[in-house]
Amino acid sequence: MSEDVRYCERISYLCLKLTLIVYSTIFWLIGGFILAIGIYAEVERQRYKTLEGAFLAPAVILIVLGIVMFIVSFIGVLSSLRDNLPLLKVFLYTLTICLILELLGGILALVFRNQTLHLLNKNIRKGMVNYYDDLDFKNIMDFVQKKYQCCGGKEYLDWEVNMYHNCSSPGPLACGVPYTCCTNLKPQEVPNTLCGYQVLDKSRLELQHVIHVRGCTDAIFLWFMDNYKIMGGLLLGILLPQFLGVIISWLYITRVEDEMDRNMIYQGVPHYDVTDGPQEHTKKKKVSHWFLCLPE
Repeated sequence: MSEDVRYCERISYLCLKLTLIVYSTIFWLIGGFILAIGIYAEVERQRYKTLEGAFLAPAVILIVLGIVMFIVSFIGVLSSLRDNLPLLKVFLYTLTICLILELLGGILALVFRNQTLHLLNKNIRKGMVNYYDDLDFKNIMDFVQKKYQCCGGKEYLDWEVNMYHNCSSPGPLACGVPYTCCTNLKPQEVPNTLCGYQVLDKSRLELQHVIHVRGCTDAIFLWFMDNYKIMGGLLLGILLPQFLGVIISWLYITRVEDEMDRNMIYQGVPHYDVTDGPQEHTKKKKVSHWFLCLPE
């Protein structure tokens, strides 16, 4: 092998190593930050006994996401620093599985759109039962209803599941909806919290100028369709870094295997896979040469 190719291989190895270390460290720190926010939010949730449904709790979602990112990224940092092939492969396979599951989940959600909406509406209705006791869910629901000009999950009649808004309730909120469903809300004015008074026993036509009658799941879905460019950019922002991580880790694994075969990482301990014949060794070397270095 010529000295130019040898030098090129060494440089490519160091560049891939540094790139993977930086990549893993960034997502390790992000994962730790998300985990810290999730833990803090969960402590506050337990303190005030809010959001009993774990499925709808943002704190639980943040904790799970933070733990996954923190552990996977830590494996990436450790394996890239130590050139540990088993850990590098664990990192690669985990990233690949996560990427495949996300793509598969998105495809299934689109293919089975009706079932997805049904499941989403079902969980929203569960949250609406404890609307006034769940500060987290209440804030989320109020924001969505004001932002997307909607009411309830599937429709405004979903508010009947709440004990305060049920028409059989004796209180002033009976047969009504939260004020965030109203159509005449103005940002700088104090809202009339009883603007949705006695609307659940009326028809849609009667309520056109009183409250938003369409459900929030349909409103959000329509917003996604109208802002497909934003959604496309968001999906790329989520999936592209993971795809780059898969590519970088795969290239680095091939480079580490080549370096180990040439006894450059572990000095004095040559590494050859006795199960591989000469042709397989040649094939392995050509992968990295073809992609990063000069041909032999």
